[in-house]
Amino acid sequence: MLSDRAERVVPGAIYELSSGRAEIVESRRHQNRWLIRFDGCNSKESAERYRGEVLWAPPLDDPDELWVHELVGSMVVEPDGTERGEVISVQQNPASDLLVLESGKLVPVVFLIDGPTDGRVTVDVPDGLFDL
Repeated sequence: MLSDRAERVVPGAIYELSSGRAEIVESRRHQNRWLIRFDGCNSKESAERYRGEVLWAPPLDDPDELWVHELVGSMVVEPDGTERGEVISVQQNPASDLLVLESGKLVPVVFLIDGPTDGRVTVDVPDGLFDL
């Protein structure tokens, strides 16, 4: 699980998995990570059922945050209306997350100035960024 939101790991948080649901009953910070324990998972052997599982949680309601699920599928446009392509993923990067466009171009999220609105995000990038 990747998240920078502590409310994702509080006891009582529910996650969906391909094999059902999982509820966090205990969590604590350990170095730069969270150690969590799910309900019914009291041993190393019982934890094996989660190996390879993808955890899914509903989006948090925070209007001041950008969410990957809102960015993926959006059309990237410049302030003059020039369309630059659809966002197919968001790549984590230490300096700034990157919008990965269908063309393979990468746009740092810090250049996003508006959106996502109606399936569009507006970016104001330095001259030449799309020429690289």
